[in-house]
Amino acid sequence: MKIYVVGIGPGSAEDITPAAVEALRRSDVVVGYKYYFQFIEPYLKAGARCVDTGMKQERDRARLAFDYADKEGQTVCVVSSGDAGIYGMASLVYEMRRELRSQAEIVVYPGISAFQKAAALLGAPVGHDFCVVSLSDLMTPWPLIERRIRAAAEADFVTAVYNPRSHGRYWQLHRLREIFLQSRAADTVVGYVKQAGRADQSTCVTTLGAFNPDDVDMFTVVIIGNSQSYADEGRFITPRGYYRATESSPRPGQAIMMQSFETIRGQLSDPSVPLWRLWPLLHAIHTTADFEMERLLWMDDDATGTMYARVCHGEIKTIVTDVTMVMSGIRKGALERLGIDVVCYINDERALSMAREQQITRAQAAMRLAAEEYPTALYAFGNAPTALLELCELMRRGRCRPAGIVAAPVGFVHVEESKHAVKTFTDVPKIIIQGRKGGSNLAATLVNSVLTYDDAPRLRPGRDV
Repeated sequence: MKIYVVGIGPGSAEDITPAAVEALRRSDVVVGYKYYFQFIEPYLKAGARCVDTGMKQERDRARLAFDYADKEGQTVCVVSSGDAGIYGMASLVYEMRRELRSQAEIVVYPGISAFQKAAALLGAPVGHDFCVVSLSDLMTPWPLIERRIRAAAEADFVTAVYNPRSHGRYWQLHRLREIFLQSRAADTVVGYVKQAGRADQSTCVTTLGAFNPDDVDMFTVVIIGNSQSYADEGRFITPRGYYRATESSPRPGQAIMMQSFETIRGQLSDPSVPLWRLWPLLHAIHTTADFEMERLLWMDDDATGTMYARVCHGEIKTIVTDVTMVMSGIRKGALERLGIDVVCYINDERALSMAREQQITRAQAAMRLAAEEYPTALYAFGNAPTALLELCELMRRGRCRPAGIVAAPVGFVHVEESKHAVKTFTDVPKIIIQGRKGGSNLAATLVNSVLTYDDAPRLRPGRDV
């Protein structure tokens, strides 16, 4: 008594393995979904019986295989598309063998999976660490699927997506894209293949920002690249690292910073914090050598990812600082790479004149000028609580709506009040150092953490040092 569990590949004759062909030729009965029989008919021996159980009847399919093997002594072949061990019949057959206490011998022959075929058609997208996620929630609850999606996105895995869409499952791929954009740049390469290995096969290479989930169907495999993936003449490539000497050999300054981050992470009281919080936290502690930042750092949910996505989408083109020291600490390499300007009005003659005439601080006057000229900029505060309070008042009056706020003013007068005030603007993503602590260096490093968020999954700081 023998049951072969065979992966027949994605559908084309050239993608079925010799081992699979031989198993089919030795089988008296072939059990599977009838759609697949058209791909294997040439390999069946004379008189072989094909038994169809229809879609979504996998348990019936496995039970029939054991009936033919155990009760009739037939050699049975259970077929799956792709690889039988990847979202296929192999695990179910083994589970049923244990349930039935069957003595049938089970032999599994692997096949070329759909994501492997899709990858080959796209180029070389899975050249480094990858994972495969199915969006089908028939047997896996969606909250668990979403946790796996988020983990894959934050860990910088190349990610292949099975079962991306069906008639009833229309929103899940949109949600996956939304989650990935919280951790990945909008220009991350995405490729997808419809009907891989079949007559009406088609391929597309695009970006995460431009990708439209409504363009795919249930016969599509989607592959999302990692931070190193790139497109070249319509091909999707993820390098393994052979040609990236700088990746394996960071500059001395960067190497020290990387080692410092690893040391800090190892001493955190809660090293399992989400990446969007961990990245600015590591920057804050690295700058201050103060582990109290674990308690003092306050953030809106995924504030780092939200602000970084706005950088990638071109929504943040300007950073406004309260003092020039903050402006000096923001990395020039990151600003040039991302095409962002930094402005500070504290020494602007208009601010000086306004402060004298209206009997307000220069910091307040500087915010009024900034709000008028850059109402949607990213605002960073490392010194002046009156500047932060002024921005809050300007937002209350509808004069501006920043794309993000980094609030780390320092001192003893109105400092804590300014931070409490800015928290109330729930529609603006914020990173705040609570209490009296703060400073220009701290504000600058928190801005730097936003600008380099794409380095966070690999914990690789210091690119622009």
